[in-house]
This record gives sequence, structure tokens and C-alpha cells, in this order.
Amino acid sequence: MRMNLHISPCNLDEAHAFVDAVHRHHRRTWGGKFAIACASGECVHGVVVVGRPVARLLDDGYTLEVTRLATDGAKNACSMLYAAAWRATRAMGYHKLITYILDSEPGTSLRAAGWKLIAKTKGDTWNRPNSGRPRVDTHPLQAKLRWEIAK
Repeated sequence: MRMNLHISPCNLDEAHAFVDAVHRHHRRTWGGKFAIACASGECVHGVVVVGRPVARLLDDGYTLEVTRLATDGAKNACSMLYAAAWRATRAMGYHKLITYILDSEPGTSLRAAGWKLIAKTKGDTWNRPNSGRPRVDTHPLQAKLRWEIAK
């Protein structure tokens, strides 16, 4: 049976709840600029959450970041959400959209949506015990791949 996926409005609370329910290795993000869902009928099959770049040096006022993308495995849902996120980002006047995936992931959906692999970054901890900001890592610490799409 073929699913007819379509883009659907989604608020951040709904997107965060979906991420908590289905994401393989991350919990929800804190906040975001906007979220988009893809669905068939009334059934949501995936969400994308877009916010300001996590890396402060990339936060230039013209760049946003896909901070979470989660699907239930529906075919083409990831590439549909990446493409929709870029269309919305451009419509809001931003010039670039970035995201990170684990270096063990192939990036097929990103490539299908027109994104380009830009860099490999090292994985690391957010814990900085000597700074007075100790943190417990709940995310993979392996290397990441940074992808982007730009005007």
C-alpha cells in the first residue's frame, strides 16, 4: 500500500512530543523557531524542528539549523521534511540551513533534498566541569557530518 504523504502544520509542543516518542538517539530540543510535520491523512509520520544554530559562530542572523528530524520510517518522509524546512527557511528571509548527522549515517535523504556535505566535526562532550557547568551527556559523542543548503 502506497502512502500519500503531505506537509502539515505542527506546533513545537507537538513536534517535541513526537521526537520524544520516536527519535533513536536524542530527546527533544529546547525551543525552536518552527516545526513542520509530514502526514498521511491525520496520521503524523515525521517532524522537523528548526531553530537557531547551536554553534554560536554559525549564528550570523541569516542561518538556521535543523535541530531535530524524526520519522516513524515512512518512505521519503525525511527528504520531504528537509525540503519543506528549506522552503520555509527561505520564505522567512534566511540564507542558509544547516544540520548535523552522525558520521555513521549515509545522508541519503539530505542528498535527495539538495543538501551538500560541508564538513566532518569531532564528537565531544558538552560537560565542562571546571567552568561550573557540569552536564551529563545523553547523546552520541562520535564524529558528526555537517550538511547545508544555501541560496
